[in-house]
Amino acid sequence: MSKKVNKKRQAYQEKQQKQGQNVVKWIFIGLLLLAIVYVAFTMTTMN
Repeated sequence: MSKKVNKKRQAYQEKQQKQGQNVVKWIFIGLLLLAIVYVAFTMTTMN
């Protein structure tokens, strides 16, 4: 393959990797927020 195609492929892979890490980060943040809301909800309904 030509060098131009290899550079494009590598740039695309790096872009995909960054986007994947971003998605994982936001899923983790969302789950953490849901856990906090759940704890707060259970604390208020216990009384």
